[in-house]
Amino acid sequence: MAKRSTTKKLSRRRAIRPLRSEADYNIALAEIERYFEVEPKPGTSEADRFDLLALVIQDYESKRWSIEPPDPIQAIRWRMETAGYTQADLGRLIGSRQRASDILSRKRRLTMRMAWKLHREWGVPAEALIRPQSRSRRSYSVAAE
Repeated sequence: MAKRSTTKKLSRRRAIRPLRSEADYNIALAEIERYFEVEPKPGTSEADRFDLLALVIQDYESKRWSIEPPDPIQAIRWRMETAGYTQADLGRLIGSRQRASDILSRKRRLTMRMAWKLHREWGVPAEALIRPQSRSRRSYSVAAE
């Protein structure tokens, strides 16, 4: 008998489908929150439902509120700050202290080799390093003056 009630209970639930509105999103959040209190056992239909809900919620959030990776220089500075690296450490990693200074002051762009080293050695996310750098310093030219 317990099997029938479980089957009936599952059949009354909404089918999981892509979230297209804030209302769909809120319904999915309310449903997935129940699983946080009682975690489903792996391999069960409840665990499968939880995984599918998590996927559609993640998809909706990434489309609705996408977070761009940081500017490459901001990413490097953040990693230096969090790991206690100095500009001298950066210079040793990418070739020279002057090159590190030029990179951090945006006078020189990162090369792919530098980005690779920063990613491999310091764990700076590659997607942040290969993103086009913003030019925060004003370019002064004779024509502009």
